[in-house]
Amino acid sequence: MCGINGIYGKADGIRDRIAAMNKALAHRGPDAEGQWEGEGIALGHRRLAVIDLDHRADQPMHSPCGRYTLVYNGEIYNFRELRESLAADATAAEMPFTTDSDTEVLLTGLVLRGPDFLKRCNGMFALAFWDARERRLILARDRLGIKPLYYARAADKMIFSSELRALLRSGLTDRNLDPKSLADYLRYQTVHGERTAVEGVRALPPGTFLLIDDNEEVIKTWWHPLRNVRMLRSNADYAEATESVRTLLEDSVKLRLTTDVPYGAFLSGGIDSSIITAIAARASKSKLRTFTVTFDEAEHSEGAFAKKIADRCGTDHTEIHLPPGSLLDSLPDALAAADHPGGDGINTFVVSQAAKAAGITVVLSGLGGDELFAGYPVFAQIKSLQTRKWLLSYPGFARAAAGTLYKMWKPGIASAKIAQVIGEDYFDTEFAYQYSREVMSLGDVKRTMRNYEGGGNEVFRIAHEGIGYGNEGYALPLLSRVSYAELSTYLPSVLLRDADHMSMAHALEVRVPFLDHRLVETVLGIPDKFKDLTSPKKLLTDAAGDLIPPETASRTKMGFTFPWEQRMRNELREFCDDHMEALALRPQFDTRQVRKRYAAFRKGSKDVTWSRIWYLCALEAWLQRNEVS
Repeated sequence: MCGINGIYGKADGIRDRIAAMNKALAHRGPDAEGQWEGEGIALGHRRLAVIDLDHRADQPMHSPCGRYTLVYNGEIYNFRELRESLAADATAAEMPFTTDSDTEVLLTGLVLRGPDFLKRCNGMFALAFWDARERRLILARDRLGIKPLYYARAADKMIFSSELRALLRSGLTDRNLDPKSLADYLRYQTVHGERTAVEGVRALPPGTFLLIDDNEEVIKTWWHPLRNVRMLRSNADYAEATESVRTLLEDSVKLRLTTDVPYGAFLSGGIDSSIITAIAARASKSKLRTFTVTFDEAEHSEGAFAKKIADRCGTDHTEIHLPPGSLLDSLPDALAAADHPGGDGINTFVVSQAAKAAGITVVLSGLGGDELFAGYPVFAQIKSLQTRKWLLSYPGFARAAAGTLYKMWKPGIASAKIAQVIGEDYFDTEFAYQYSREVMSLGDVKRTMRNYEGGGNEVFRIAHEGIGYGNEGYALPLLSRVSYAELSTYLPSVLLRDADHMSMAHALEVRVPFLDHRLVETVLGIPDKFKDLTSPKKLLTDAAGDLIPPETASRTKMGFTFPWEQRMRNELREFCDDHMEALALRPQFDTRQVRKRYAAFRKGSKDVTWSRIWYLCALEAWLQRNEVS
């Protein structure tokens, strides 16, 4: 796990620019720093040593002939298997292996097999691969976007980095807020797809590589979930479905225990983290370390549930207790760790800090379980909506009026979203799904922005291009279509992004067994009849529920969050007051609308909850710290 930087093309003071970018990534890689310049290319690297701690495995790494150079962030879990398969050809090509690192395996595979080698890699990664003879650069990202990679064009130069703020430190890009990204952020508390908050800076899409040389610049897809679904046999029974899930999940966890440093697991006490912990505890050669956050407020604390799992699995368990005042102490550092603005992630910052302080370098996480196994309410909501298509027989104005009456009868966020859905002309998944993660309606976005220029429809666009009528995922089972929408929007743009920059702020590597591509491809191909929604994630609990207590498998999902409501009205009151007022005075915003929204929260409005204010405070803090205007 590391951080990479690079500049393709000639630039004045290129050595100093790469050094500044590397410095901005020091938290990601405290174990080694590397910098290299070639003709028309400069590469930088910060290393967190996880596999093969010897300095011969440091980066940038060059092929023996000097033609090829690699910088890479992530882990290839099946590198030993790949090494065996490459050994003979590597020796014949005078590239014998000299380290025990996955980096050398990746470099050798790319030299011998080209970008197609990525299809054989099971892992998470972002990389830059340079061919000096052809003057060709390849930037690539893992299948599901676990590891980030940003790039920007500046005249005849391409700048790229593992973090947005490090890219800005190159001094080759402007720091202007992208208005369409702002609209997306206001609506969904994040920026989706290829856009970032900064105009002109892009995120390389998951499962793609960018090839650039003197003659072309093109992005190619090397993996896409909808093109790799493994449909379950039509005559397969439920036992076959659960067995395949169990086998793949166990293998995924075991692969992710491949490391030369101390490791552990985040344990919330919910279904996902409990199952991951149970499998890891059985497969681990040493006593597994586990970590959970607890609060004074019982309604937010899962400490008792986590301890029960830890006792059952025999782990070395650590509770991180956060009294009310501690959040205020952690907040400045947590906000400083944010590489991109967002409304969440501070919880991950705190638990990562504790794990690192305990001597841990790698942790397993339950991220992805809800998205794959229908763990969120949106799955049941969209399935229920399909039985109410008769509502479409009524004119749109009548349905809109009914939605308005419903909101008046039952004020709140849920009723507002129901009103939006029934006002649509279609009830297809992508039309209903676009409201599931919404924190501000598109109408309110337009009123809040002073000069709205479009945007705010990214969730619909991404979902429609994948699962809309006539597109690749349209024929998938309904729940798998919802899973695809989650896997391509909320997961990479919120959960994985937060997990990366908040954990790497402490040089802690987070591994996500549920996002093994083989498991994703398999679960997307399992029919809805085997994903019964009458109990939480039934397919998963039937596959691996014997590993956890029955009460864990059946209890209602709590989520992993801080008691924000109370804190924002008390010890964070001054912080929120200051940042909301500063945001209101920015030229992109209608001052009156921002102040009105914050006043509604202060008065306890059911339509403006804490999450609909906090993400605006976080945006202002990010803009200030990164000098984005």
